[in-house]
Amino acid sequence: MHDMVLKLDELGRPAWLGLMVVSFILFWPLGLAILAFLLWSGRMGRGWGCSYGDRARWQQRFADKWERRGGGDAWRGRAGFPPSGNRAFDEYREETLKRLEDEQREFRDFLERLRLAKDRSEFDQFMAERKNRPAGPTPDDSEGDRPEGSSPPQQT
Repeated sequence: MHDMVLKLDELGRPAWLGLMVVSFILFWPLGLAILAFLLWSGRMGRGWGCSYGDRARWQQRFADKWERRGGGDAWRGRAGFPPSGNRAFDEYREETLKRLEDEQREFRDFLERLRLAKDRSEFDQFMAERKNRPAGPTPDDSEGDRPEGSSPPQQT
């Protein structure tokens, strides 16, 4: 049963929907059970409108399944490449890929620091403008709201 669920997960949502429709046609309680399973397991909630957290959770589940099913076999190198047969080339490739991953991580860190500095600068500017702003209008002083040439409302 577990293997069938994994196979249907590999095929995606259309396979689950097809199984559900066929089950409803053949024996409606089975179709209802499959529908309940799809809703309960969250397999129907991974559409285009799902939030980032849902998508990240789905991607993590897929990565876990990939590892369980042997997607990360020992014969594969760190980057997922099979050995070329030339150990010197394989070592060179691994070193180059590691260097590129390190540079990518450093660049991401740099961008994060840059965004943080920009946010901090914008916030400091906002606070300085707010601090130097004159006191807000009082309820009696509503001249900024009246069109030019009109007189203030008369109090009775």
